[in-house]
Amino acid sequence: MKATTRMAGDASAPERPPGDASAPERPAGDAPAPERPAGDASARERCAGNASNPAPSRVGPASGRADYAADPAASRGRRFPATKSPTRSEFQRDRDRIVHCTAFRRLEYKTQVFVNHEGDLFRTRLTHSIEVAQIARSVARCLRLDEDLVEAIALAHDLGHTPFGHAGQDELDACMKPWGGFEHNLQSLRVVDELEQRYAEHDGLNLCFETREGILKHCTVERARTLGEIGERFVTGRQPSLEAQVANRADEIAYNNHDVDDGLRSGLLHVEALADLRLFGRHCRAVRDAYPGLGGRRLVHETIRRMIDELVTDLVAETARRIRDAGVASVDDVRAAPALAGFSDRVRAESAELKRFLHAHLYEHERVLAVMRQARSVVAELFARYRDDPSLLPDDHRERVSRIGERAIADYIAGMTDRFAMREHARLIAL
Repeated sequence: MKATTRMAGDASAPERPPGDASAPERPAGDAPAPERPAGDASARERCAGNASNPAPSRVGPASGRADYAADPAASRGRRFPATKSPTRSEFQRDRDRIVHCTAFRRLEYKTQVFVNHEGDLFRTRLTHSIEVAQIARSVARCLRLDEDLVEAIALAHDLGHTPFGHAGQDELDACMKPWGGFEHNLQSLRVVDELEQRYAEHDGLNLCFETREGILKHCTVERARTLGEIGERFVTGRQPSLEAQVANRADEIAYNNHDVDDGLRSGLLHVEALADLRLFGRHCRAVRDAYPGLGGRRLVHETIRRMIDELVTDLVAETARRIRDAGVASVDDVRAAPALAGFSDRVRAESAELKRFLHAHLYEHERVLAVMRQARSVVAELFARYRDDPSLLPDDHRERVSRIGERAIADYIAGMTDRFAMREHARLIAL
């Protein structure tokens, strides 16, 4: 999840293109389910329940919407009135609006871990978001939640991310400290509520309350009080929908495991060092036992797919147990209960160990830190130049500066892709 690696100048057309984008292709079917440690139940068995580990009666695969699932027909509505669709649910419409928006297309050229032009096979914010959506939908189907809502939240959760990942966010936050700071999660909500310009009658995408709520994963109480209904749960201590909770956990599964994959591909991480970790090591040993002599990318992929399978299986089982124990029977019950979507104590501890390893050996690798410093410099200099001379901005953004000040500059920089930010920086330095 951190911004990394070298940045070289890259020529490309600036973003902000008009027009629609078609829906992304859904990932092709995966290979057969991997082998598991003895005594471990498959995801399907966990969903359906069995004698040794029964799931709650209202949880099962593909057997209708659960009582505690969000219902698009009972949505708390949109910010502006909208005519109902005769062919799609309200949450389907939200997902489709997100897929077609400009900010979603830009994710293709925004850093996940490695800057986009470093290699064709590294994750970007776009591929990461699609992978989060795939995991989230799988879990939602097992728990009989609304799959369209969980997918919409997953696809939109990073729309507000800056160029250069967390390095870009940290620097933009530092630049904006006198004017309220910057946080990409809040910026994602700002994108869908205000910044997208696609409709004649209103700003933003006019998404349902439930989708917007899921996008806003965290917020300070002070800031929440300024957000009205959408920030209310942070003030009262209530929970979002289960769909929002599942999307958040799916994000965690995706970025941990895929950062391992990209770290290995980059050469900054090594299989033998990862093998000392409980989660990776257990599955790596199982693969080597099942396929003696297997190495290279096949070993890595087989190990990681088994890790993801275990995490998803555990998330389904633990969440189902919490649902059963809490006795929730409605969306209101979910909101009033403690957080329900989560991992078992063992898996949570093993995931935390993996996160610590990634921070120490990938995100804080000197090669990574050098690029983070360069990225922060690019963002800082862009902000300073635009603030000193707003005429350097495009006309529409310059007009917004006259109305809302430095926040308009932050909006413009946050919307840049990595390569456009580098090209714009080079242009301004040359003036």
